[in-house]
Amino acid sequence: MSLNVLIVDDNEAAADLLGELLQLQDHHPRCAYTGQQALDAAASTDFDIALVDLTLPDMPGTDVAQRLRPSGKDTPLLVAVSGHAPSDASRAVFDHHLQKPIDFEALDRILSQAA
Repeated sequence: MSLNVLIVDDNEAAADLLGELLQLQDHHPRCAYTGQQALDAAASTDFDIALVDLTLPDMPGTDVAQRLRPSGKDTPLLVAVSGHAPSDASRAVFDHHLQKPIDFEALDRILSQAA
């Protein structure tokens, strides 16, 4: 099943590469490089899953995630992407955590769950 995937990362090269890999798997990725770009993208497109870097230049990834999925909703599936271990705050907001560099087998399992 093809998924609409929002990739939120200020490292544009990494986000674009991940987007290309997901596109090769027949998913529909969209990259955002700031929290505000992610929120703007979500206003115009429904995403099945969002991969959100926790450290963005304009706002914390946890804030982005909370605004992407308002209270009481279960979509999109939220995945924190970080070079650090998950914090209590991020555990409360995100469904899954992936540590950089991303383990693509773990990502595939999460994508399968979202499908």
